[in-house]
Amino acid sequence: MRRREFITLLGGAAAWPLAAGAEQGQRIRRIGILTPYPKGDPEMGIRVRAFREELGRLGWTDGANVQFDERWTADHMDRVWAEAASLIASNPDAILATGGRVIPVLVQLSRSIPIVIPGASDPLGVGWATSLARPGRNITGFTSFEVSIYGKTLALLKQIAPAITHVAFIYNPDNPNTVIYKRTVEDAAGPLAVESIAVPIQGLPTSTVPWRRWLIGRTAVFCFRAT
Repeated sequence: MRRREFITLLGGAAAWPLAAGAEQGQRIRRIGILTPYPKGDPEMGIRVRAFREELGRLGWTDGANVQFDERWTADHMDRVWAEAASLIASNPDAILATGGRVIPVLVQLSRSIPIVIPGASDPLGVGWATSLARPGRNITGFTSFEVSIYGKTLALLKQIAPAITHVAFIYNPDNPNTVIYKRTVEDAAGPLAVESIAVPIQGLPTSTVPWRRWLIGRTAVFCFRAT
């Protein structure tokens, strides 16, 4: 997602827990930011800065009426749990959270602190929301992906190359969203006379940026062959 799009989305999503408090005095509001990326990650750094800058334009000035608490975990689950627990214990007014392995931790730890998600793949399928119109619980945000696109992608692939008979679905088993993607691909493969082969990938080095981004993200990859 480009910076301008990110500003547009987060400007509205993150302001809602704070809007009611803006007229209630000068108490400093506290926003937690929990991310699976390491501190210094270039892309995520741009996004967090854009988020903070947009809140500044809406009247929320760092150090004046709002304070940010950033937590960077480098996708290490021990750190995710530790930082999430610490963040919840500090009782912020809202938490901005990203990552398919970060958000479930926060969901388990708090049912009251507002959690804002800038982009979730399938919040209904993984149980983060009861409906898109009325999410329920303490979670709000945006869904950035339609799960059925995987089945449509497979169908398009078959149209382009009709001789394809086997498709490998490479995915990250540590991301809860990919269970839904895998099922979608399997359901679509049968009518297309294609055998879907699940290929879970674990342990890719987090120091290699492109692979790390894929590993901790929500996407998956198709590989295919014809007999």
